[in-house]
Parts: sequence; structure tokens; C-alpha cells
Amino acid sequence: MTLRRIVVVGNGIAGLTACDTLRSAGFDGELTVVGAERHQPYSRPALSKALLHDVRGSGVSGSGVGGSSAGALQAHQLPEPGHEASEMLGVSATGLDVDARLVHLDGGDELPYDGLVIASGSRAKYLTAGAQGNGSSRELTLRTIEDAILLKERLASRPSVVVIGGGPLGMEVASGCLHVGCEVTLVSDAKPLSRQLGGHLADMFTSAAIRQGLRVVVGGKARLVESDAGTQVVLADGTELEADLVVTAVGDEPNTDWLAETRLLVDGALRVDSRGRLRPDIVAAGDVAFFPSSRGVRRVPLWTSAIDQAKAAAVGLLKGYSAPEFTFQPYFWTEAFGLSLKSVGFTPVVGAPDYCEPGEDSDSMLLRWEDKDGSGTAAAINYRIPVPKLRRLADAGP
Repeated sequence: MTLRRIVVVGNGIAGLTACDTLRSAGFDGELTVVGAERHQPYSRPALSKALLHDVRGSGVSGSGVGGSSAGALQAHQLPEPGHEASEMLGVSATGLDVDARLVHLDGGDELPYDGLVIASGSRAKYLTAGAQGNGSSRELTLRTIEDAILLKERLASRPSVVVIGGGPLGMEVASGCLHVGCEVTLVSDAKPLSRQLGGHLADMFTSAAIRQGLRVVVGGKARLVESDAGTQVVLADGTELEADLVVTAVGDEPNTDWLAETRLLVDGALRVDSRGRLRPDIVAAGDVAFFPSSRGVRRVPLWTSAIDQAKAAAVGLLKGYSAPEFTFQPYFWTEAFGLSLKSVGFTPVVGAPDYCEPGEDSDSMLLRWEDKDGSGTAAAINYRIPVPKLRRLADAGP
């Protein structure tokens, strides 16, 4: 199969990495990127970390999302791409004809391809039925740069806030809201971070959060009730919570709607092989894709996993079965409530760590949990350690 025209659908970190990898692997043909967002790629993890914590000095004063986003985007934009692809930004893929090798675009245009990289990412879930974006209800989410700027503007008046969702995003948002002086309640259907990290690490973050003034309510599934008076959060037991602002962080959904009429989805999921391939001319990577791993076929919506998957998928598109197989070793980081966590390996971890090395202060430590095969999961809490060394600790132990 000769590849002269490759189309990459998605201009986030997975799409950007795929383009760069295609070029570095020798592809010198026509390369086109389709991106639903109108911006160049930016650091999405920074939206709930550094950007929210910059609220006090951000100069947010009703200047509008468009005006405020320019400076924020510049601060968090990734380096200028060098792949020299034709870029179609602010354009969405609406369908795919795998037999004719055509990507259908909004507005009615079509893009022919010899090879296709699906990196269309994911979108925020909403509790409000039918909600499509932050302008459509009183329920705010945090996924895009516009979402972050809108949230910063709403926080400028120091409203009371309810954050729904006890995962990393919910905890980071709650931390940012506390940082600027808001009264914050976090609602979770389990102990915050326990599903993602395990009880030991979750206890550390929850304790730090409560010490800083976060109110944590573990009350089962929550729903929103809107009225002219505002938005109420209603818990499973009937408890009602009121706040000036409600932010939901209840997960994400892969952007696969445009693939619904194809045969690429299996039970609604985009399942690729160990080289990111769906068929010889189509690969997928990032939040949209389910990759095989030692823990089964799973979607790993992490920034670094999107990068690693995109590298593997780009080479898989060019070289097929002669390309190296992708091996997962998840890397994750979060910052909230004065704690900075880096972890390598699969989480959640169970029980207390098998190894603990204290750091320079009481909140600084290096931890490791061992798996049955001798590998493990390593975590650094407020502990300065290069990521390669953390990976070695996860693999082989101290």
C-alpha cells in the first residue's frame, strides 16, 4: 500500500504527535490535519492545574472569553509544530466512508486519504440531559481553553462552589477554587481519588483537602435540579446542596459519533491492535482509542499515554506488522491541595506500599507497590525525581 495522502482527524496532543512522528519516520507526502478546535494544540492538563491557580493575577474582569483566552492560550500553547501539514482548524469530521477512503467534514466538504489517523479525542460528560456546552446550562465543565477562561471569570467574584466528581479533575478544580478564596464542597459517590489511585494515596489527598477547608460529601450519585432561583445538587439520599456555581467533573466520552456508520466500532468502542491499527489504512490513538494492555483492552485517557499511543500508531500506519508493538506503562501526575503526585504503573494500587522512602519533609516520600510479576507501581509525593528514574523504580524496585 502506497501512502501519499494521510489525514489526521484531531489536533490535540495525539494528533500533533502523530504528525511529528509520521515526518520523523520518513513520510514526505501530503499531510492534512482536521481539528474541531480553532486553536493550535495547547497543554490541556495545565487548564485544571496552573491556569486555575493563576486566577488572582489573571486580570479577569469581564473582558470576555475571547479576549481572555488569547493570553491564557499563549501561556499554555505547545511549541510551534514542524510537521508542515495543511491545517483545517475549527472544522469537524462528521462521517467516514472507509470504502471510498473519504472523511466527511461539516459544511459538506470531503477529504480523500490513503492513510487515516483517528485522534478525535473525547468530550466532557454532563449531568444535565442534552447539554452540549458550557453556554447551554448552569452546569460548567472543564475540557477546553474556553471552559477554563469561563470558569476563571465566574470565580472572580468568589462564589460558593459545588464540584461534582471525586476524580483527579474534580479534585484539581476544587483545589483551584479554594486557592482563590471560594467556599467549596466536593460531591463524590466514593472516597475522592480512591477509584483512580487506591485508598492509600486517596487518603493523603483527602486529608490535605479537608485541612485546607474543603467540604467533602460522599453521597452516592448526584443530579442537578434547575429553577429560576438557581441550580440545586440533589444527592441519592435526597440531600439538597445549593451553591452559586456548580462544576461537574464526571468523566469524558470518546468522540466517535462521526464513526457511527462505519464498521470500525465494536460495541461502541474503537478497539485497536497493539500497533494502533484498525485496518491497514486506518490507525487510532489518544483518548478516543481502546488499546490492549497487560490489564486487558482499555482506554487510558492520559496526556502521556496519548503521546505514546500516537507514536506507535503513526509508525504502525507506515510499517504495518513490522512496526514495534506498543507496551503500556502509564504515567500520571496531579497537583492539588499542596500535594504533587507523579506515578508510573497501573493504578489503583491496593493497600499500603511495599516500599517507602521519606523525602526532605513530612509530606515528601517515594512509594512503590509490587505486582506478582515483580514489576510494580511507583509514586512520588512532593518528591523530586526524574521520570525515567521513577519508571525504573516501578519496573525493578529499589
